[in-house]
Amino acid sequence: MPRSLNFRQIEAFRAFMLTGSTIAAADMLNTTQPSVSRLLSQAQSASGLKLFNLNRGRLNPTPEAFRLFDAVRRHFLGLDQIEQTIAAMRKSGTGLLRIASNPTLGVGVVPRAIAAFHRRFADVEVSLATIGSRHVREGLLNGMHDVGITTAPLCFPATEFEVDVLCETEAVCVMSLNHPLAASSHVSAADFARFPYLGFDGGDTWREIMSQLNVKPPSVIETTYSATVCSLAAAGVGLGVVDPFIARFMANQVHIAALKPTLSVRVLAAYPRHVARSGLTTTFVEVLSDQFSEQDRRRPRNLLKRSA
Repeated sequence: MPRSLNFRQIEAFRAFMLTGSTIAAADMLNTTQPSVSRLLSQAQSASGLKLFNLNRGRLNPTPEAFRLFDAVRRHFLGLDQIEQTIAAMRKSGTGLLRIASNPTLGVGVVPRAIAAFHRRFADVEVSLATIGSRHVREGLLNGMHDVGITTAPLCFPATEFEVDVLCETEAVCVMSLNHPLAASSHVSAADFARFPYLGFDGGDTWREIMSQLNVKPPSVIETTYSATVCSLAAAGVGLGVVDPFIARFMANQVHIAALKPTLSVRVLAAYPRHVARSGLTTTFVEVLSDQFSEQDRRRPRNLLKRSA
């Protein structure tokens, strides 16, 4: 009576069909030729099909055997894919890295870090979402991203997130290349009383500083992203305050000056606490941190030089 084939019988059948002989199949399975012959006989008996013809001491597969082999081959293809996935995970920790970055970092530093990371893990799929900082936080909470990279002072409750500070630097002032202050290496808060201020929707820290110092720009033009602030500054609309990363990215379009008083900028890497960090996530953040260190080493010494 036909019965189900066990895995060893199917494995022996596959090895025989691939190699064409019981001796080669035994070598493939690291077993003996009599063991393979016994498993093939059991497979034929269990299937209730005529799988082989014996001709001059040699087994020849029947049409039924070839049809069965098609199904077995598809089955083992799935197993091979599982093995490949396991091998990739042993090498890199997981097969997918999902990064969320605010636009400021998503146009410069993060892509360079991804390029360096990809040279080491070419088989890993990387997803980069360049989104607003509020959406970075929401995506982490909803399990859409493995790590969020941002410069915004977001609220990351310790119960929900782990946060690393990757870099701490200072914000800069940007303006058009022919602006009246373009010859200056630094800009004071008082200077903003003379020119329109390019700020962010809903307010920002530099606007609070000006308010504390009783500095009131003649007008305020609000926008959403730092890149837009730089574009407005390049067009001669006014003075903007942005982090140095986007400013350097657009350095051929704007003049960059230091601020007095200074305004600290921190780059944060945030991780959801409810998901353990993968090996890939940890490695990528290390690569990104190296990018910040390298960028600081390559920065021209006269850039943002302060007056005594």
